[in-house]
Amino acid sequence: MTRRDVLGLAGGTAAAVASFGALRSLEALPAAATSATPTASPTTALPVSLDVDKFTYTRAAGPARTLVHDPQKRLVATFTDTCRTVTVAGPQRVLAEPQGTGATITSTTRVRFAPQPWTNGAEKTWGKPWLLSALQDKSPDMLAIAMQYIQGARDLYDTHGVRYAGNASFGPQLAPGLPRDEASDFYDFMGVPWTFPDGRIKQPEPHRKGSMDCSGYLRMVLGHRMGFPLMSKSERKPGPMLPRRAYAMAAYSPGLAVIPNRNIQPNPAALKGLLPGDLVFFETDVIVEIDHSGIYMGIDSDGKHRFISSRGEPDGPTMGDLGRESTLDGAGPFTRGFRTARRI
Repeated sequence: MTRRDVLGLAGGTAAAVASFGALRSLEALPAAATSATPTASPTTALPVSLDVDKFTYTRAAGPARTLVHDPQKRLVATFTDTCRTVTVAGPQRVLAEPQGTGATITSTTRVRFAPQPWTNGAEKTWGKPWLLSALQDKSPDMLAIAMQYIQGARDLYDTHGVRYAGNASFGPQLAPGLPRDEASDFYDFMGVPWTFPDGRIKQPEPHRKGSMDCSGYLRMVLGHRMGFPLMSKSERKPGPMLPRRAYAMAAYSPGLAVIPNRNIQPNPAALKGLLPGDLVFFETDVIVEIDHSGIYMGIDSDGKHRFISSRGEPDGPTMGDLGRESTLDGAGPFTRGFRTARRI
């Protein structure tokens, strides 16, 4: 598989947040953006109480986390230590991609980013008011945003006429019979220059417009759309931002490895520790290195652990099974190539 480094240098977290805020205000993303057309509409009932003063906060291990329950003992949210990813209760919905798979995911889970990594006891400061806001948040969460790029997803434009969502390709096909080329990042999809926190400006390549490879897709969903700070390249050392390449995301991103990489397929029992929104990583070619990334979605209607990713077949983001099954269990190539999972 062809590989290409994207040049740049990581800046600090504060600079990343400031840079994102400035660019986000210019883009004026419409608040009315909803989940992709192939996703069924959610019901309106919130499955938990909003009486935050009666919530209970209990600690759990493996990994260290805080579980929040309402007065009826229903799970409201899960905060993981050192991570910004939070699973929050929401109305029931069905995630589906009929053109790619007959399997669906029905859940009441939303995946959102807390304003800062969780620490034990944060409910006494910023955690409780943020959680109340998150429970009432009706904007698309991580999984709904991820579905806005599958085949059949409707186009969404910002106030400058830039298409920031809609059916995406994995990358250009350079010649008949050859695999589609990787190295398309989120700014290539939109066809606009992007200024990273270190001041480097990356120019989109015209022939990559409308395309995102596997890690470019994650950077679109988590970074451009949800505001997680992004590096302009990948480095083999930990940092406060999301790198460019899959191998660096797996090893050096903020947060923690909920399934450590031991260069073998994890024991199936390890899948029980995954939460929707976890990033999953694979080895898909002969090189012993992570080369593919996706977002874990949850357990599907067939009882399988399903993920969504951008790949060459069927050309772009999919939770489907065309070419290879998008599951972490079973007998498919992705199952055999699954190596590690990270919560950021």
